[in-house]
Amino acid sequence: MKVLVIGGGAREHALCRSLSLDPDVTALHCAPGNAGIAEVAELHGVNALDGAAVAELAAGLQADLVIVGPEAPLVAGVADAVRDRGIPVFGPSAQAAQLEGSKAFAKDVMATAAVPTARSYVCTTPAEVEVALDAFGAPYVVKDDGLAAGKGVVVTEDVEAARAHALACDRVVIEEFLDGPEVSLFAVTDGETVVPLQPAQDFKRAYDGDQGPNTGGMGAYSPLPWADPKLVDEVMATVLQPTVDELRRRGTPFSGLLYAGLAITSRGVRVIEFNARFGDPETQVVLARLRTPLAGLLHAAATGTLATLPPLRWSDGAAVTVVIASHNYPDTPRTGDPIDGLADVAEQDGPKAYVLHAGTRRDDSGAVLSAGGRVLSVTATGSDLTTARQRAYRAVGRISLDGSQHRTDIAAKVADEAAEAQGA
Repeated sequence: MKVLVIGGGAREHALCRSLSLDPDVTALHCAPGNAGIAEVAELHGVNALDGAAVAELAAGLQADLVIVGPEAPLVAGVADAVRDRGIPVFGPSAQAAQLEGSKAFAKDVMATAAVPTARSYVCTTPAEVEVALDAFGAPYVVKDDGLAAGKGVVVTEDVEAARAHALACDRVVIEEFLDGPEVSLFAVTDGETVVPLQPAQDFKRAYDGDQGPNTGGMGAYSPLPWADPKLVDEVMATVLQPTVDELRRRGTPFSGLLYAGLAITSRGVRVIEFNARFGDPETQVVLARLRTPLAGLLHAAATGTLATLPPLRWSDGAAVTVVIASHNYPDTPRTGDPIDGLADVAEQDGPKAYVLHAGTRRDDSGAVLSAGGRVLSVTATGSDLTTARQRAYRAVGRISLDGSQHRTDIAAKVADEAAEAQGA
């Protein structure tokens, strides 16, 4: 199978890494990729948002499968352009991707499908914003209706900050605050059959102790030892399958990766948001635990044959990923700084710990430089969360990037709790 992956972040590096280990993959390509992806795939300098160019590249490569990684190309219709050329593509149509592209659209789908979610108002005027803020009170949850690279959501006790964010958006969704821990659950679907992956938890705040601004994600872990064993079955029955069925009923079937961001509240599971693609950094830990070859799974979704696939196989162990971000992230990050220590991780920690590139590039001399806000995802596996976490942070300690930042508490609380429970 010849596979083309679209995108250039750590999510795409995780996908390419898994695909490179799949014996069914005979050729692996990525556009535009990054410095790390170049080690496992052939890179192509194609604009990921240009559907015609991506489709032309796929046809020229005689690709058997195209995987569209990021949300922006999906909302822009890149999957449609590839599908129109008769090439199997993993990723929803532009219409179906509105599930992520518009918070208001997602709320409408959930209301029709009776999917449990937060009560909300869709606001387009200052007067509507005031009504919604008054209705729910603090803490205020204000979401930009459109794509915002994981940074369009403000959760704050400060009404002025909430109002300012709302008024800066053309259209905004203001909703009730959902208590309880958050869970990310991915599902692969061909528009009818839905196959859930293993749940993960990410850390969205920039700093330790869940302090600081929201980011695209500073780390993640899987599995979730504290979660109800019936959680996946419940979410399948109340969220994932009803959503897929509703989109098919509307004539816009969703084929690809459906990501449910969930809150486990005192009143039960509630959907915080949907995404139309693999999440970053959760993909890094979920794929680290997946034993079923990835290409066959995604090809089955792209060709409508998921129902024929045997059950997925998973490792019994755990995975942890820690994001290393540039100076000043999530505000305007500093880029162009050299990254050292990558070879040390490969030599001393591999294959149990490895580095996935997000915002990186090579200069003319071959040195790897920072080229974005989130620069690297250091991922590790182990027999349990404590072991995986120790390996991840040992590898983080070998990497040098001037001014960089990372959280030191990824999976710390749950690893300690799991160790205590085992000891008891």
